[in-house]
Amino acid sequence: MLTASGFFSPQEIAIALELIEQTLQQGSDSGYAFLFADEPTNPGQLQGYSCYGPIPATVNSFDLYWIAVAPQQQGQGLGKKLLQSTEACVLAAGGEQLLIETSGRELYLPTRRFYQAMGYHISQQLQHGYGPGDDKITYSKYFQNIDTGNLAAINKGVDVTAQSMCHAQNQPG
Repeated sequence: MLTASGFFSPQEIAIALELIEQTLQQGSDSGYAFLFADEPTNPGQLQGYSCYGPIPATVNSFDLYWIAVAPQQQGQGLGKKLLQSTEACVLAAGGEQLLIETSGRELYLPTRRFYQAMGYHISQQLQHGYGPGDDKITYSKYFQNIDTGNLAAINKGVDVTAQSMCHAQNQPG
């Protein structure tokens, strides 16, 4: 899925796989959590995922490390559902802010528009942060005045795998 998207370099894909392996080996001690979205008519067929976790040495801030949607699912609302579910998990874990870093390359313009449409604002832009001509753009969303009673409504319609991962992640161990 990551390769098929055309967005990620081999080095970035290696990092994504490393995070998955680290989480499988260390569980919640890894500092990473994942939400997976399967094809409802074909369980086990991964259509998208997100990876997030608390930012060390901060007070209630989380990073969205990865969000990826299979090319055939892009533009159909799955990314929105994954991001909303990730936000719900962050809120349930006591998070107050979610940060997202992305590329300033033209290829990522739809991604940046997506984050802006989801209520994220540019909080930092580091020129050439990823390399010459590739700015690192950080988006942030502060969850102020969010009704946490609506978490179930946010999760409605998201694959059960994503919901159970979120709830299992946040239960004492």
